[in-house]
Amino acid sequence: MAGTANLLCQTSSVEDTRRLGERLGTFMKSMDAPLCVALIGDLGTGKTHFSQGIAIGFGINEEVTSPTFALMNTYETAGDNLYHFDLYRLDEEDELAPIGFDEFTDDTKSIVEWADKFPDAMPEETLWVTIDRISDTERKFIFSSSYIPYNELVQIGGPYVFGN
Repeated sequence: MAGTANLLCQTSSVEDTRRLGERLGTFMKSMDAPLCVALIGDLGTGKTHFSQGIAIGFGINEEVTSPTFALMNTYETAGDNLYHFDLYRLDEEDELAPIGFDEFTDDTKSIVEWADKFPDAMPEETLWVTIDRISDTERKFIFSSSYIPYNELVQIGGPYVFGN
């Protein structure tokens, strides 16, 4: 896809995965623009740990859990909300409308786990994050976006950019 920035990051522990997420959450909080973080990864790859880190960086002080059964959690901070979706249990794209998916992902800041189930439903302002399991503790992250420039992705990745 032309105009798409791609960045490879790697973490060595659950704590590193949370810290990488925290870097992204801090970036999101500082943005005046909307951003949807679309997470892709098999069960157990660390989507929820990464989301917990995003929430910490965003300024969320409450416990963050995957909304597998609730489908969406809302986290409030001073001046901003973070919407967290888990689409694992949904089978059809038309199931998104009743939960207000567009309302809570367009022009907002959100995290969507299992976003690859409905890629066409993601807003234009999306950062795709693919998480792959390397070992019991190591994870590979591929950040991909036509919305966020490469140099900003490198800032987000910091010490976790592969090769640093």
